[in-house]
Amino acid sequence: MYVLHALCLIIIDNIRMSPLVIFISIVTLFVIGSIIGWVIELFFRRFISQHKWMNPGFLVGPYLPIYGFGTIALYGLSNIDLSFIGLSDQSVWGIMIKIVLIAVIMVLVEFIAGLIFIKGMKIKLWDYSNRKGNIMGIICPSFSLIWLIVGGLYYFFINKYLVNGIYWLSSDQHQIYYFFIGIILGMILVDFAYSIHLATKISEVAKKNKVIINLDELKENLRKKTLTFIKITKKGKKLKKLGFFFPFKGNKETISQEINEYAQNENTKKGEKD
Repeated sequence: MYVLHALCLIIIDNIRMSPLVIFISIVTLFVIGSIIGWVIELFFRRFISQHKWMNPGFLVGPYLPIYGFGTIALYGLSNIDLSFIGLSDQSVWGIMIKIVLIAVIMVLVEFIAGLIFIKGMKIKLWDYSNRKGNIMGIICPSFSLIWLIVGGLYYFFINKYLVNGIYWLSSDQHQIYYFFIGIILGMILVDFAYSIHLATKISEVAKKNKVIINLDELKENLRKKTLTFIKITKKGKKLKKLGFFFPFKGNKETISQEINEYAQNENTKKGEKD
C-alpha cells in the first residue's frame, strides 16, 4: 500500500494532472510490465529452463500480471523520495536502499502470488524445488539475486525513459490512447475471468485428490495428447494452432481425463514418498 501511495504522489508531483491521468499511468505501467514479462518468460523457458516454446503463466494471452504489479513497484520505488529518512535520492546510500527495496518487494510479490495459488487453489505456477535454499518451491536465493540485478538495471538504464514515456502517453493531448489502453485492460480482465474459471476446475480435482498440480507439467501432458490427437483427426490440425494459447481447448472428456490422471499420478508419487 505504501508503494502505491508513493506512486500516486510521484505522478501527481511530476505531471500535476487529474485522477484519470493517474489511473491511466498506473494501468500503462501494469500493461507494459505484463507484456514484457511474458516475452521474457517465453524466451527464458525456450532457451534456458524447458527448452521448448510454451505459453508461460496463468492467463491465455501474452501477458503476466505478476510482472505488471512488479513494474508498478519498480516505478514507485525508483522514484520515491527518501528525504523522510534523511537521505538524498542521488546519494550512494539512497540508490543502494532503493535497489535493495526493489529486490525485496519483487521477491515478496513473487512469494505472495505463488502462495495464493498453492494454498488457495492447489496449483503451482512455477517450481524452484530443485534449487538450493528454496522456500516452498516459490522463491529461492538465485532468483532473488536476479531480481536485485534487474532492480539495478532498471534504476540506472530504464527508469528515466519510462518516466518520460508515461508522462507523454498519459497527457491530455493523447486521449485516444486512453481508449487503446482501456481495450487492452479489458482483454486482460476477460482473460483473467476465463482463466480463473478454468483454474477453479483444476483446483477442484487437486483438492479432491489432495495434491498440488504443476500447471506447466499439466500443459505439457496435454500438449502430448494433442499431438496424438492431431495424427488421427482433422480437427487436431486446428487444435495445434490453438494449443499454444489454449492448451485446455479440445475434447472435454480427454482434457478432464488428463487432469484427473495427472492428479492421481501425483497422489501415487506422494504416497510412495511417504
